[in-house]
Amino acid sequence: MAEEQGQTALREVTFGSMAGMVAKLFEHPFDLVKVRLQSQPTDRPATFAGPLDCFKQTYGKEGWRGLYRGISAPIVGAAMENATLFLVYEKCQRAILYFSPFDNSLGKKQEFSTPQLALAGAGAGAVTSFVLTPVELVKCRMQVQMLAREGAFAGLPTAEPIANLGTGAMTTAKRSLHTSPVLRQLHTPSPTLPPLQGPFEIITTTLRSQGIRGLWLGQLGTLFRETGGGSAWFTAYEVVSRSFLARAQAQTGDTTLTKSDLKTWQLMLSGAAAGVSYNVILFPADSIKSAIQTQAELDPHAPRLSFAGMGKKIWSTRGIKGLYAGCGVTCLRSGPSSAMIFALYETLQGKFGYLFD
Repeated sequence: MAEEQGQTALREVTFGSMAGMVAKLFEHPFDLVKVRLQSQPTDRPATFAGPLDCFKQTYGKEGWRGLYRGISAPIVGAAMENATLFLVYEKCQRAILYFSPFDNSLGKKQEFSTPQLALAGAGAGAVTSFVLTPVELVKCRMQVQMLAREGAFAGLPTAEPIANLGTGAMTTAKRSLHTSPVLRQLHTPSPTLPPLQGPFEIITTTLRSQGIRGLWLGQLGTLFRETGGGSAWFTAYEVVSRSFLARAQAQTGDTTLTKSDLKTWQLMLSGAAAGVSYNVILFPADSIKSAIQTQAELDPHAPRLSFAGMGKKIWSTRGIKGLYAGCGVTCLRSGPSSAMIFALYETLQGKFGYLFD
């Protein structure tokens, strides 16, 4: 029994981590745009008009490399996240069976009810949140540090408007650069700008300044998001995929078919429904979490706020739009991303699951 559970755990970890890493390569640029939209300080006008404007500005200033800024932490995090999700989800199902034994006297295949699936998904999400928070802290800070370094949120004039002036005004402006120390300072990049930090530097700096607890900054937001999101993610996938499976079994008369026998488009559609459901449920919690985690980078002199305090601040300055900043672009990436995860996971289960039996 213990050996069987060990093999099952190894299978969930292996297939879950592989599926997560592949999907992360696709979704990272969308996630970067989402984080930058969520992280705009609330005490000044928004820098980005929307997702498309954020994408254009990021690509224009930083190129493709900028769109994949901070990818190292999410790749590792995606492997850890999905491995933990699928593993704990399976363990939660076992726990549910322990307290509510399944009656298989009629020889029917074990099938959980929708509330049981939701409960197992919530448990998986809650546990995974503790793995995810440090990873997301590093990722979010890497994704916005270029903005902080360039003073994108500083609200100060830069040399760029001078280039758009007329000939006479431009001459006057250039002359002013030589006579005004303030303009010279704004026009010339500051030599004291901090260098871009990598993931290990961010971790080291955080540990040095805030201790081990600093790595779990924003944990409450991640816990809310993952608990509700995990419940919605697994439940939506199971409900949609089961409907496809029931139809396939009815058409073929083969009741031994499993989800790995479904067509790729059916698995991907089920996964896409899961991805959208995950994000819509508790997206404001993610917005608050991102704002908390990036405040030290973008607004270092502002007082640190609690989860509730940051939520009130976003609501009072930008309303519901601020709490759902980046939701559209997140759903655009989470649908295909979750489709890839579940399709790849089920395919690996069908083709290589026997290796763990």
